[in-house]
Amino acid sequence: MKPTTGKNNNRFFEKMASAVIAATGSQWAFFVALAVIVIWAVSGPLFHYSDTWQLVINTGTTIVTFLMVFIIQKSQNKDAKSVQLKLNELLAANKAASNRLIDVENLSEEELDILHKYYCIIVEETKKRSSMTGSHSVEEAINNAESKHASQQAAGEAQKTDTE
Repeated sequence: MKPTTGKNNNRFFEKMASAVIAATGSQWAFFVALAVIVIWAVSGPLFHYSDTWQLVINTGTTIVTFLMVFIIQKSQNKDAKSVQLKLNELLAANKAASNRLIDVENLSEEELDILHKYYCIIVEETKKRSSMTGSHSVEEAINNAESKHASQQAAGEAQKTDTE
């Protein structure tokens, strides 16, 4: 089955947006933009600082800004989606985490406010019980990682047994 034209167009836009973001975020893009401004400013006396001279820079910057808004928004949407997916994976993989928080970004503002209040209560209770400035030890982190690895191995072994 051949991919549809819409998918090809979307792929093209995605690749083009990534390339534009990478290029415009570079130091060379800044220096090119700076050079354009300097050339424009230096050419002012040549054009007697006319309305047309001013219109050239105004129009150019307006067009670039207008187009960059869409490119940047596309990039931010993709980044936000990938971060949400990573967070969802962490929530799904962590036995202690609530699966209700997976896909939390699709809740209404009111539902988010309710969750926020819930976590504020937890923070207050935690403050009562322990210091918020304390950190976990390296040993705790290693123990947590080892425990997680052992659980994953046990789950893998159980899965092998079930399929045999």
